[in-house]
Amino acid sequence: MDPLSPVRSPHFELLERSSAGPARVGRLHTPHGSLDTPGFLPVGTYAAVRGLTPDELVAAGVQGILANTYHLHLRPGEEVIARLGGLHRFMGWAGPILTDSGGFQLYSLDHLCRRSEEGVRFKSPIDGSDHFLSPERCIEVQEALGADLIVTLDEFEPIPLEPGSADPSRVRALLERTLRWAERGQASLRRSDQLLFGIIQGGGFEALRAESAERTRALGFRAFAIGGLGLGESPERRATLLEATLAPLVVEAPRYLMGLGAPRDLVDAVARGVDLFDCVLPTRHGRHGSVFTHTGSLNLRNACFREDPKPLDPGCDCGVCARYSRAYLRHLIVSNEMLGPRLLSLHNLAFYMRLLEQMREAIAEDRFEAWCADWRRVYVEEDPDGDRSGGSSAATHTAA
Repeated sequence: MDPLSPVRSPHFELLERSSAGPARVGRLHTPHGSLDTPGFLPVGTYAAVRGLTPDELVAAGVQGILANTYHLHLRPGEEVIARLGGLHRFMGWAGPILTDSGGFQLYSLDHLCRRSEEGVRFKSPIDGSDHFLSPERCIEVQEALGADLIVTLDEFEPIPLEPGSADPSRVRALLERTLRWAERGQASLRRSDQLLFGIIQGGGFEALRAESAERTRALGFRAFAIGGLGLGESPERRATLLEATLAPLVVEAPRYLMGLGAPRDLVDAVARGVDLFDCVLPTRHGRHGSVFTHTGSLNLRNACFREDPKPLDPGCDCGVCARYSRAYLRHLIVSNEMLGPRLLSLHNLAFYMRLLEQMREAIAEDRFEAWCADWRRVYVEEDPDGDRSGGSSAATHTAA
């Protein structure tokens, strides 16, 4: 068989496609239920979406979550979780779970690591103990955790913010190692009930991104993760790189954009054919007093909300907006009352779930282009400090 011939994923069902572009609606099937795509996974770094219970997540519309391989390997350890029945039982979550590879954490804690072709030897930032993560060991850990969706180990560095400063030979070397590690990880897979994503890299070079996608596809992967984006590059640059990455991929397979991002990032990526996202941003923003609404984000620490009787978002039907005023929620935040971050996190997740639902509906009804134009006219992003911003940063990739 031609290695680049279409290979349908038995886990992914493509339901609708936009007639005006690559946006699409699908369903990703797992042993613990299905994910409607385009979909968003809140980040539960330590087997918990910080401050929120599984029942609250379900009430907000969450279908699946992401947990962190690196952190759970260090504490409590995958063996402990396996003995206690696996990650779903351990954390009381009945829906799909995706575990990342730990590659981003190894990059962000590079000062604790020694890298080689065999893998990465590193010291725990918790107690200084020695650990080793190879492509095979990465799969072994995720199999023990029992996640439904798992990811190969990769190696990368962010796209430099200064144009033309990247070393193409360095990016090429990281791409080649990521491909070799993907093949090793794939060969070590033992469980048939887990869907393995191969990671595409290539830095800020369109040709390398396209090559990485083609060669990852040629390895026979039936799901694709796109790494190394959302770390400071401009939205325009990201769009160009994303299009180069997606063009060679199998249509009938899920595409997962790792670590992104802000609502505008999600809309832009869905318009280019991305199916799945994860990010700490909605819960992190909530803990710092920033909330999302259909017209943009609000910093509730601002004094203008001190006596504001309105709900966070008059158009939102979540339980937080149905019961509480902006004034009350601001009071909780400035008083450091723990209920405040919980409620704002819940609202933000409900906003994200509704945003993805709106996109799915617009694609299914073949009006996505018009929906995007209307949404972009209304929505303005703002960071927790009150500065207008339209992009993501490395902060969105770290623990929730």
